[in-house]
Amino acid sequence: MLKAFLLGAVGYPALELLWRRRTHPSMALAGGLAMVIIRCAGRCRSGLLARSALCGVGITAVEYLIGCTVNRDHRIWDYRHLPLNVQGQICAPYSLLWCGLSAAVLGVTDALADRPTHTKRARHSA
Repeated sequence: MLKAFLLGAVGYPALELLWRRRTHPSMALAGGLAMVIIRCAGRCRSGLLARSALCGVGITAVEYLIGCTVNRDHRIWDYRHLPLNVQGQICAPYSLLWCGLSAAVLGVTDALADRPTHTKRARHSA
């Protein structure tokens, strides 16, 4: 889980820098928690669509909690102009984006998990 958290803690702020050209230290926490959610969902036996929806809900909840504690003045992000927003902290378009990004990550991890593993050669003593 620590590896997943660290990947998200570095990866999400990096994506934000590419997308918005700015980020905030709290996004490392959000990204880390998001990757832990995705990692946990990856262990479920449900289909990809159900796991992606679960991730979208979980990541949206993280975003809302961080928004209500850190982004109360809307200086980090502001979704008030987007449809179906809640207090400008979360909105339907980004919730759907989290589902889609989760599906992509889960799809890659599912594909990697299906790859055949190479077994180590047995050592033979002469």
